[in-house]
Order: sequence, then C-alpha cells, then structure tokens
Amino acid sequence: MDWIQNEHADRPSLLEHAGTRLERACRSAIQRDGEAFLALAGGQTPLPLYARLAAIDWPGRVTIVPTDDRCVPHAHPASNVGQLQATLGGTRQANVLALTAPDGAADDSLALAHGVMAAHPQPFDLVMLGMGADGHFASLFPGAPGVEDALVPTSGTDVVAITPHPLPAAAPWPRISLTLSRLLRAREIHLLATGMDKRAVLDACRASAAAPYPLAALLHAPAPAPIHIHWSP
Repeated sequence: MDWIQNEHADRPSLLEHAGTRLERACRSAIQRDGEAFLALAGGQTPLPLYARLAAIDWPGRVTIVPTDDRCVPHAHPASNVGQLQATLGGTRQANVLALTAPDGAADDSLALAHGVMAAHPQPFDLVMLGMGADGHFASLFPGAPGVEDALVPTSGTDVVAITPHPLPAAAPWPRISLTLSRLLRAREIHLLATGMDKRAVLDACRASAAAPYPLAALLHAPAPAPIHIHWSP
C-alpha cells in the first residue's frame, strides 16, 4: 500500500487539516450517493473533528460506526459509541450505530456488531484511525488472542471480539473491533498520530512489513487508496 505523509507543526494544525478532509469526504459522498458512511475512532484526539461535523447542516444523512469499542454500557465514559452519540447523535442528519450491546455484554455485542455490518456492506467513504504507542489501531492490539486473523487483509470477516493481553490498566475491558479487511474497504483512510514515541513506531512500520506492530499490517496491506498519515509532535 502507498501512504501520504502529512507533517503538522502542532495538534491544532493536524486537526484542522484532517477535519477539512473529513468534511470534504462527507460532502463528496452525499453529492454522489445522498449519504455518507464513516468509521470513526474514539478517544480524545479526534473528538474536535467530530464536533465540526455536528455543526454542519448536511443535505443528506451521515451514518457512523465506531472503528472499535469497549464492551461497557453506552453511558460509561469509556464507551466510544457513547462519545460519538454525545458529539454527533443530537444532529438531525447523523445516525451513530453501535457495535456493542447497550449494557456492554460481550457475547451480545459481537452478535450485534455482525448484524450491523451485514446490514451495511458498502465501502466506507472515510475511515479515521488513531494508533497507540504499542502499534495498535482500532482494537487490534499486539499479542491479543486472535489478532493475527483479524489482520489478514482479505479475510472477509468484518468484526471480531478482541481482549488485549495484558489488559490495559486504564481500560480493562474486552473489545469489539472492525477487522483490517473491513477497514480497507474504504475510499479514504486517515491515520492520526501525535508525539515522538508514536513517530518512532510509524517509521518502523513504514520501513518494514515485518515490524512487530499491527500497524505494519495496515501500512503494507493492498488497498484501493493510499493511507493519509497525519502526524504532529
């Protein structure tokens, strides 16, 4: 896969540039299809981008799924769908779909996620990903049981249940994640990263598909469009 490196002086510049791309992708999709279909990462870094979407009176519907979520109740502060619904769900045009059950039950969440994605087989108009300093994206963590299968770019499986090993102390819950195969079915993919620790991981993953990080599988997978990497200190 090819990638396009975008170097930004600081986080506000990164968010402004990525936000412009997100808005443009939505407008293009709505003009073409009457709706936009997005997969958006949770977390604090991209939330200002989503607030920007919420402020726009779109001429068509914007449907959103999280790239991944923790198996917690939607009202829990760690719920990505809860964050997305709080930021975007109050707008008339935005429809935020959950990959997890309302009470966070893990088995019910996986069944629900399979149903949601089966009902929406179309390519994403834009995927927005973050990354961790351990090289994970979505909830595809290094060393997690089953992560190798979830990183096969042609698996045809849309969602998986993932339990990081070891569980992060700050977020000790099982997860539901879109697979690499599903994320690659997109017209645009954007990856946001900040800090020198993540820059070192990015550089290692770009240099070699054999780098010991899930991110390397993303950056070297065959896909119809290049990945836009946005990095700032």
